[in-house]
Amino acid sequence: MQQWIDMIFGNTVGTMSIGVVFGTIAVAAFLVTMLVVKSSDHK
Repeated sequence: MQQWIDMIFGNTVGTMSIGVVFGTIAVAAFLVTMLVVKSSDHK
């Protein structure tokens, strides 16, 4: 497990990839939230 942490956070590319993953999750959650809000407004 320690080697995975070193590989991910040991260099800039690993940290950037983690940022991209969390950014993608954040954008997807935002889009789903907007979809739910818009669909509930039409009722």
